Amino acid sequence: MTKTAQFETKTKALIDDLKSVCANYGLGNDGNEFKIITQVFLYKFLNDKYVYELKKIDPKLAEAENIDDALKAFSDDELEMLSMQISENTALIAPKNLLSRLFEQQNKDKFADIFDETLLDVARANNDIFSVLTQGGERIVLFENISKYVTDNRDAFCKALVNKLVSFSFEQIFEEKFDFFATIFEYLIKDYNTNSGGKYAEYFTPHAVAKIMAACLVTDKNVNNATCYDPSAGSGTLLMNIAHAIGEEKCTIYSQDISQKSSALLRLNLILNNLVHSIQNIIQGNTILSPYHKHENGQLEQFDYIVSNPPFKLDFSDYSVDLDNKANKERFFAGIPNIPKTKKDSMAIYLLFIQHIMHSLTPETGKAAIVVPTGFITAQSGIDKKIRQKLVESKMLAGVVSMPSNIFATTNANVSILFLDKANTKDVVLVDASNLGIKVKEGNNQKTVLSDIEEQQIIDIFNTKEVKEDFSVVVSYDDIKAKNYSLSAGQYFEVKIEYVDISADDFTTKMNNFESNLGNLFSESKSLEKSILTNLKNLKYE
Repeated sequence: MTKTAQFETKTKALIDDLKSVCANYGLGNDGNEFKIITQVFLYKFLNDKYVYELKKIDPKLAEAENIDDALKAFSDDELEMLSMQISENTALIAPKNLLSRLFEQQNKDKFADIFDETLLDVARANNDIFSVLTQGGERIVLFENISKYVTDNRDAFCKALVNKLVSFSFEQIFEEKFDFFATIFEYLIKDYNTNSGGKYAEYFTPHAVAKIMAACLVTDKNVNNATCYDPSAGSGTLLMNIAHAIGEEKCTIYSQDISQKSSALLRLNLILNNLVHSIQNIIQGNTILSPYHKHENGQLEQFDYIVSNPPFKLDFSDYSVDLDNKANKERFFAGIPNIPKTKKDSMAIYLLFIQHIMHSLTPETGKAAIVVPTGFITAQSGIDKKIRQKLVESKMLAGVVSMPSNIFATTNANVSILFLDKANTKDVVLVDASNLGIKVKEGNNQKTVLSDIEEQQIIDIFNTKEVKEDFSVVVSYDDIKAKNYSLSAGQYFEVKIEYVDISADDFTTKMNNFESNLGNLFSESKSLEKSILTNLKNLKYE
């Protein structure tokens, strides 16, 4: 096992230990457990990152056997001077708020209060850079009072958390890149981003989908100063993948999501993946009703890359009337979905997100990838078709990849990935990957898993616009118009009829055999008819 793999195992064990502490104090499967786990994990990560950066600046600290004793030898002014040299991607932590100092105080009275105040002080010190904004301008800080979620034994609970943290260190993996932290993040939140929320669930986008979206969008490796946006960001899986494909230092992330939980998780994801400079652009709010990212003149900002796995079914009846106004006519050009009288959770809100994304793309060069229900690509009427018509008429469609069923373990909806490209004025590639993958059980659900080879096959065929029998097809915008704007690859596959050359004698022989066989069948039929009539006559009522 490699050192990285070993550390990944240790990190997951730390997460399990923290969850075990929560369970021992009555918080297992509690709605607040994720707040405690993610915040404690983040505090430890920021603590170790701060110490790591100090060691890089001052050789004496790097060589010290006990970093805390070494720090105590510095005056407050000296430490402040050191801290000023640390990059803004690193949270500043006063010496009194270091984990080692917290550990020293664990046997004091009211330790829970000391614990909470330590985290709150760290949050206050880093408020400007590490806070998430709401669309109303409120700041959601890094940490809150954690001990309040425990009814009894608050001191013992906080002490148990600290003891799990103090024997662990992140220092050896700060130079690791996206793949390591993506795995850790997925493990950290796997119990908190599921469909347990019912119709308001926040689904974790599968790695295969995120990878394919990013790889098919970012084909130019010389991109710089790119803006990347997700109007329904969730915990940020899609944004992290596209940022990694571009280069974390070469792009800026923008997002909006209505969920407080998702915004907090996205912030954590940005911190783990060295994208702290984008935290100021995370907005917690309703994208469809009140899009936040705007210019001073009120026009929506436009972005180079947009990724989205929007909600397919979400009740927006409370504010649907507010959307039908002059200001939204251009944004929702194809219309606003009707509100059904029953089954309000079947509302097609994703149609609003698609239109919003089209309106938010940078002119001439903007690209987007959107997860849509597969039914969207073939619907023959309504808003769905109007959107497809606009994509074709505006020549901003790059292609579609239809994914296997059950690619999401939490829903059996069939999905496709819709790719937009303002620069794609020529051919469109349609891929039918529905037959790829293998079925596996994930909990109580069945999930389709793609192999690395299959993922790369989809990416390569899409990017090179390769035609492969019964798998992919390249069509023109005129071809799509002729097919009533259908974006289903299967409708463009060539129907092949196999012909076999035979001689006149072979043909005569085949026809004679057909006649003979039919004669025998007709004879048997007549015999059967007679038998049935005879049996009917012999039937008597008794």
